[in-house]
Amino acid sequence: MSDDSKATGRCLCGAVKITIPGGQREVGACHCSMCRRWTGGPILAFDAGRDLAIEGEERIGVYRSSDWAERAFCKTCGSNLFYRLVGSGEHHLCAGLFDDQDGFTLETQIFIDEKPEFYAFANETKDMTGPEVFALYAPPPDEG
Repeated sequence: MSDDSKATGRCLCGAVKITIPGGQREVGACHCSMCRRWTGGPILAFDAGRDLAIEGEERIGVYRSSDWAERAFCKTCGSNLFYRLVGSGEHHLCAGLFDDQDGFTLETQIFIDEKPEFYAFANETKDMTGPEVFALYAPPPDEG
């Protein structure tokens, strides 16, 4: 992304456009069974937090896939757009939406224990199992 002030992306048909502050280049892959079913393979996405602008919000369909997250897609062309944490509103945007992907690097793979045997990424990444992900992001139990 050559312009560090913003990065732009869009769905396949252009009905939904997303703009975020520039600079985000660290992509993660999720191999969980839900992401693989949703995308047809691992999802490649990056954490964009809550600081984003969306044009065409009326064209976005949302599916609540778990107690903690929802997945969004373009209702016109079906492009997967983002995974959003319900509690925080944090967005994980699909990397393929972005117009300029120069400088993207695959840094992390999560739910590596659910990855099927038929594919593998060649570059070295930080790998986490499902239990490790839940331990890192799950809220602490009530002390009661």
